[in-house]
Amino acid sequence: MQRGVSVVFTTATKKRRGNMKLCLEQQFFSYVQANNLAIELSYEMPPGYENAFGTFDIVVKTLFLNRKLLGSRPDYEVLYYFYHELRYAVQYIYPQQFDKSIQRSIQYVILYNGICLKLIDGLWRRCQLPGEEEYFICAYENLPYEIDAHGYARDVVKAVLPERLTEVEQIYRSWLPRKILHQTELEEIFRRIDQAMMDSALAHD
Repeated sequence: MQRGVSVVFTTATKKRRGNMKLCLEQQFFSYVQANNLAIELSYEMPPGYENAFGTFDIVVKTLFLNRKLLGSRPDYEVLYYFYHELRYAVQYIYPQQFDKSIQRSIQYVILYNGICLKLIDGLWRRCQLPGEEEYFICAYENLPYEIDAHGYARDVVKAVLPERLTEVEQIYRSWLPRKILHQTELEEIFRRIDQAMMDSALAHD
């Protein structure tokens, strides 16, 4: 686990008894308190993320979990995506704890349909890039902050549920990049996003 990040495992999390929603809420408040994170928890997914397990938005400082999708999933998978999204909060709020590739890439969001966002002056700016879905999936899988968040989620859930090591490892490996992109290739994608943002701004002047 990342040095400087505290994880407090509540009794509910360890034993996985009772309501998983209650367990997550207890774990959420323990985690944000231990790591000094001023963020909220919501089960109402923002527009465009209805098919995602969860997301974290630094602009509204909220962790979103998709109760509809996660409700039918086993506990280890729910916890995996829970900690995956919490990792984003730490990346955004304490970027100095991470390497430069994560600090650089965390400014960008790449969706499978070519919609891309960039964090500029505390707000998300949006553009649409042309290209095939496979291209954008590959770009998304290679984002350094995504790779870091998946590794973190894997390590935490393995520690909480050691009897589920195999299943957790399978989830983790399912998110690994199918094709590794060099940093220069990622920088080219970022350049395209920046250019599309600039072109859009000029078009509206």
